Amino acid sequence: MWNFIKNREPNIHMKRLFEPFLSYRHFRTRAVDRQNTSSTGLYGFDHLKSPKGFQRFVDEAIERSSELIDYISGMPSSAEIIRAMDEISDTVCSVVDSAELCRQTHPARGFVEEAIKALMKINVYLHFLNTNHTLYNAVKKAEQDGHLLTEEARRAALHLHIDFEKGGIHLPSGKLDRVNQLNMDAHKLCREYGENIINDPGYVDIFPASRIPRQIQHLLKPIYRLTSGVSKESLGSYEDEQEKGFRIITELRTLFSVLQLTPDEQVRKMAYLKGSSVPHANHEVLDKLINSRHELAQIMGCKSYAEFVMQLNMASSPEVVVSFLQEMSNMVKEKADEEFNTIRNLKRDVCGQRCVDLEPWDEAYYTTMMKSSAYNLDSAVVASYFSLPQCIEGLKLLVKSLFGASFDSVPMAPGESWHPDVLKMCIHHPEEGDLGFLYLDLFSRKGKYPGCATFSIKGGRKISETEYQLPVMALVFNFSRSHDSSIVRLNHSELETLFHEFGHALHALLSRTDYQHFAGTRVALDFAETPSNLFEYYARDYRVLKKFARHYSTGEVIPEKLVKSLNGARDMFAATELQHILCFG
Repeated sequence: MWNFIKNREPNIHMKRLFEPFLSYRHFRTRAVDRQNTSSTGLYGFDHLKSPKGFQRFVDEAIERSSELIDYISGMPSSAEIIRAMDEISDTVCSVVDSAELCRQTHPARGFVEEAIKALMKINVYLHFLNTNHTLYNAVKKAEQDGHLLTEEARRAALHLHIDFEKGGIHLPSGKLDRVNQLNMDAHKLCREYGENIINDPGYVDIFPASRIPRQIQHLLKPIYRLTSGVSKESLGSYEDEQEKGFRIITELRTLFSVLQLTPDEQVRKMAYLKGSSVPHANHEVLDKLINSRHELAQIMGCKSYAEFVMQLNMASSPEVVVSFLQEMSNMVKEKADEEFNTIRNLKRDVCGQRCVDLEPWDEAYYTTMMKSSAYNLDSAVVASYFSLPQCIEGLKLLVKSLFGASFDSVPMAPGESWHPDVLKMCIHHPEEGDLGFLYLDLFSRKGKYPGCATFSIKGGRKISETEYQLPVMALVFNFSRSHDSSIVRLNHSELETLFHEFGHALHALLSRTDYQHFAGTRVALDFAETPSNLFEYYARDYRVLKKFARHYSTGEVIPEKLVKSLNGARDMFAATELQHILCFG
């Protein structure tokens, strides 16, 4: 499966099937060698010194994979079949994961375009792998002959077998051709969906600037228009007659801040409606994707796409999931109804109208108002204790306390980074040595992936009895730099996001598996979020926070009373928030 959890690529089968397989000697990345200071390419891959290097990167991956296919066709031992499959997967994934990270984050258009070409070419090859009967028959042989000695090897064989058949390899040729076409269509549609979000996030222009509260103005783009009734020709002092406003780009983070903190209901309404309706092109994309996936599921003998994708998950069927969600909803319904009435009554009190209804763009604003009032919270005061450098120190303290390891910045070789802001970190254990490497791309910039996510560059896997391929990951965020301060400060929600994504990264960096297929977050989809969600709790625990959360100017330790207020406010309207999750995900 795709390794960054928040933005998974559509055709999970095409990549997951060959996640278990890189020849260490062919594709070793210098990201695992922190002593090397000679010039290299992106992420430590020598091929990626220039955009055109992606072409050679793909070609060598295909060449090496073809060698391994020839080896497997000779039907070696079951253990060697699974080991070779894992190397094929690792080889291909090194290209796919590097190209995907580059596509989403690199500021140079040349690199992005070549990464897209590499993804297109390697996906064609993935189609060949997923429909290769030589590999399919070898996996079945390895699974059935009973000679695999470890539980992990037997599980890898089972998963590979199932993944092959999820691609329709066992179907008659006519149905297989249709499945292949549907898979390729879905892959293109999902990519188009993501690109539309980046290219057309939507915006609303607000005048005058005073309609936007000061604490979020740094998130918005200042704009100007001529003062009403003044013509350009009649202006004596042009700049003096301009009216300032703000453009709200309705991407998720900015939109949420506007809905939470803007008193002007019309501003909230315009931002909400625009954010909920763009990109318009995605309406058609979604219709096509739903139809394509439903047809695929029916060809595969499933009643729905949900049933199709739930194979190998912990939950056994869609019915089990729906029952679980319905049970949770019933448990909190009475409390959620009570909370709804409380929010609506506050709006009526503020507006002075007893018949006014609660609108979708109201909830975040009024719940934030009540939380701040009940617990005397000021977002600027809270953020003053969470300067980004201190938050990174908090991650270091956790790694040391929980795992006895260090988490420190290490130098990058020339050509390894894709932006001057990127940091490279190493997790090091005093007895076990280096455990893995993590790139941090922390700040928002134009053209960058708009959310927060964990990207894989290389999964961990056992090379030999004495050598282990270290995992390499990247954490991508979009924290905003303030216009009036050189110190980036996070709100508490952003701190939770930082800890959440770091939980994903640690899951990958600390896991030790024989096969890349099971490395880190490559687990059942309904388990993948567990380590990251558990890590969020550290961002709420005063015993942890007092170790690193200090006022950015005075050095004062965050008061325990403030942490209790944050947690109390977070628990307000918990039933309503859970109902939102149950309904919308």
